[in-house]
Amino acid sequence: MKEKTIFKKIIDGEIPCYKIHEDKNFLVFLDAFPKNPGHTLVIPKQETLWVWDVDLYDEYFKLVRKIAQAQKRAFGVDMVLMLVHGDEVPHAHVHLRPQIENDGSEHNFEINAEKIKAELDI
Repeated sequence: MKEKTIFKKIIDGEIPCYKIHEDKNFLVFLDAFPKNPGHTLVIPKQETLWVWDVDLYDEYFKLVRKIAQAQKRAFGVDMVLMLVHGDEVPHAHVHLRPQIENDGSEHNFEINAEKIKAELDI
């Protein structure tokens, strides 16, 4: 039996997260170890290793775009850095990091989640 990834445990509600958005196919939540305030992860609920293997690829990246646009408004920035890794957790995911100085608010998870949700147009 394959061990669940940390993302699968978050999807299944076994590990709590600061949720930005959830629907039947995707989950968006704040990174537990943020590089910037508002550092967000966008993951498919489908268990696949690489983003290019996500069945709903177009919908996935439309959601990534909507989250990035909400982050720009929420944090008053012009740039949101998108990083697609794959090696730190074996589950497809996209990092979205608003490019703002670390002002100490990166640990205000509840506030940062609410700021993004308030600007999200879904």
